[in-house]
Amino acid sequence: MGDREHDRSRREKRIRHTAERIARREGHRVARLPKGGSATAFPLTYLRTGPRGRTPVVMIPGGPGLASAVPYRSLRALAAREGLDVLMVEHRGIGLSRRDERGVDLPRAAVTVVEAVDDIAAALDHAGVSQAVIYGSSYGSCLAQGFGVRHPDRVASMVLDSPMWSVEQDLATVRDYRRKLFLGNDTRADRGLSEVVRRALASDLPGDEVTDIVQIVYEFAGPDVLRDLLEARLRGRLRRTWAAVCRLARAEAENPYVPYCFEADLVEDIMYRELGFGLPPDGEPLDPQVLFAKTGPHPEFSGEPFDFPRRVREFTWPIAVLSGERDLRTPPPIADRIAATVPTATVVPVAGMGHSALDTHQYVAVRVAAAMTDGAHGSLGAMVPVLSRLPRKGGPNVLGRLVATAVVLGGR
Repeated sequence: MGDREHDRSRREKRIRHTAERIARREGHRVARLPKGGSATAFPLTYLRTGPRGRTPVVMIPGGPGLASAVPYRSLRALAAREGLDVLMVEHRGIGLSRRDERGVDLPRAAVTVVEAVDDIAAALDHAGVSQAVIYGSSYGSCLAQGFGVRHPDRVASMVLDSPMWSVEQDLATVRDYRRKLFLGNDTRADRGLSEVVRRALASDLPGDEVTDIVQIVYEFAGPDVLRDLLEARLRGRLRRTWAAVCRLARAEAENPYVPYCFEADLVEDIMYRELGFGLPPDGEPLDPQVLFAKTGPHPEFSGEPFDFPRRVREFTWPIAVLSGERDLRTPPPIADRIAATVPTATVVPVAGMGHSALDTHQYVAVRVAAAMTDGAHGSLGAMVPVLSRLPRKGGPNVLGRLVATAVVLGGR
């Protein structure tokens, strides 16, 4: 084994020990599957934290590929302080639910959206929970909605945080929203920003890098920092900052395995066959599909597991649709479309937030989950000003602060 492989092995072992220690401390439980129709036997791991008594909240991260145990320990601690009884299921094919009883990785054919949805029901069965608030963020919103389709009697209420809804409709919406926002003098982002974005796209800077920078910096640091970074790069400055942000943007597609944190290898069929991550670019600027096109070839899109625009009309429970003002991955028009379709849904806009409160605005995530737990969905509108003033909590926010500091200090 070479030095690099040895270092990686040691790092993975250290992360595994951390994950197992967290799981032991938080009283992880194992629901042994199959319990029903699944043909693949494996130990499905979930964690349950916080005081009992209120309706439990199932929190489902995005990805697909995000683990639950290691990345969300601070979120669970915050939720426990708020008095929430939280369950988080380690997604099949990831982290503590990655391997079968023999210690062998699950086959990719067994890692599907429908199976992951039914795993949530199996964990609730194992925990003795009849109904729960189902909170899904980003890709997790697909699992939350799928749970509503397949297990409607188990849903007390629902939070769709930065929701995905329909593969091809969502992609068309994202493209249109980005181009109007950054290339059409949209007053929400302008402050001179659209002009400098157009200049960056017309310069000799790679267009895919400009697209990566726009998404990451706008979401995490805001329009002013994005404008100043683009101006600086056009003048030949902040090359290192630019390169670092581009590497981070590509990490999800190019480095799909960080053990017990982000493991996208076994969920690849969900990403590409079921969710269309690899749909081809349209050749126009600011296209989110360029990122995945560069790392292909990928499995071809074969179709969505659920027709959510039709099926969510059947949902009768209260739904909070969390929507970040600066979300470029699942932008506000998607949330608005869901609310226009489901009479029981209320959009909760959060000023200054990008994608996924569960990851970047955890105080907001916990406050909204608490409101839904207590049956206070009627007060969501009144909560909006308070939510927008809450401090940001979540690891990705560090990136925004670092980029903002680099822009202020200048340099290379």
